[in-house]
Amino acid sequence: MLNGTFKNGTEEDMRNMGYSLAFGSVMTVGLPLNAASLWILLSCHSLKSPSAIFMVNLAISDLLLIITLPMRVYFYATGAWPLGSMACICITMLFRNNIRSSSIFITFISADRLLAVVYPLRLRHLRTASNTWKAVALTWLFVVVVNIPESVDFSRFLNNYNESTCFEFRPWHHQTPILAYVQPVLVLAMLAVNIVSTALVSLTLRRHLNDSARVKNKVNVMLIFAMNLIMFAVFFLPVSLAVLFKRWVPSLTPLICLASLNCCLDPLLYYFSFDGFWRRKEDVDTSVAGVVG
Repeated sequence: MLNGTFKNGTEEDMRNMGYSLAFGSVMTVGLPLNAASLWILLSCHSLKSPSAIFMVNLAISDLLLIITLPMRVYFYATGAWPLGSMACICITMLFRNNIRSSSIFITFISADRLLAVVYPLRLRHLRTASNTWKAVALTWLFVVVVNIPESVDFSRFLNNYNESTCFEFRPWHHQTPILAYVQPVLVLAMLAVNIVSTALVSLTLRRHLNDSARVKNKVNVMLIFAMNLIMFAVFFLPVSLAVLFKRWVPSLTPLICLASLNCCLDPLLYYFSFDGFWRRKEDVDTSVAGVVG
């Protein structure tokens, strides 16, 4: 029995060290990449472009996740939670918010490309800075509103446990049915929109395949859609579906590690979205029009 206990303890320590290294790596890579991307987007691109506005908010969403990772690293490295239950709730909510806000902003980017490529003139009036900021405001409002009942639900059960179990406590396993379905339904709906957008844009670009002057732009556009689908399939969908099949999922931590990696790949989305990613504002306006047109 002692040997079994020692073995289980060793395996758990190794697993926790792996989680600590994984979150630490995401933080080390994601922080400079997203901070630099946000600086470039704000300094080199006009926030009158819908894509630039969505990407700025996507970078902010990733940075909000990244600033919580040091506490996850500390928790899994030491096995102790030095802060109270409220801090645990806030950090957990920021992780969920990243998946939700990122999935929505990525979908908005796909929809913007769809309008620009498939309906460049007919629906041009929808691609305005004013409409974009309204969509951004509604997204953050939705995220905050959903957090309120979730935080109350999480706090109710967390108070019955030792605070040292913060990130190993599985709040999704105790959520009310309505709250448990919010994230899976949202991610699946956003994925469906991305799939439809990808198909429509691909069909439109194939019709003009012989336009050699715009081949590079077409490749960039399709890379954006491919990356968006990868984001959902690899990072957002597994952890979201685990909520639906919680009885068969012993721990969400490996999927949370996987989902947190999305913030390291989002900067690639910014790069392929603009031919003139490194150029100044006055040079970018024309190149952006060429890429999305």
